[in-house]
Amino acid sequence: MQEKHLFEYAIIRVMPRVERGEFLNVGAIVYCSAQRFLKILFHLDQQRLFALSPEIDMVELEERLKAFEYVCAGSAKGGPIGALPLASRFRWLTATRSTIVQTSAVHPGLCIDAAEALNKLYSKMVL
Repeated sequence: MQEKHLFEYAIIRVMPRVERGEFLNVGAIVYCSAQRFLKILFHLDQQRLFALSPEIDMVELEERLKAFEYVCAGSAKGGPIGALPLASRFRWLTATRSTIVQTSAVHPGLCIDAAEALNKLYSKMVL
């Protein structure tokens, strides 16, 4: 039997009008220390987002989410945060914020394959 590893995840939400508290799940982020894994998957459903906020800027929103990808990957495009260790990058990405892109609380789980766990969360919570 393969060993299960602890992983942590958060759901990425878009809250176009913070004052209303309405949001749409658009992505998932998974961190697994044992597998040295930190990755995000996201999908922007323009029709659903426009239903919440017809004036939402889809280009800017996609750029913000791509910044999450850059930080996860440790890319130079992720700026100084992208240069931090994996755990620090995950903590920074999942920190509480009051902007249009927010994350849920961080939740734990056990997995054999962190990439598979991410795909399952993404399919269940976003698509």
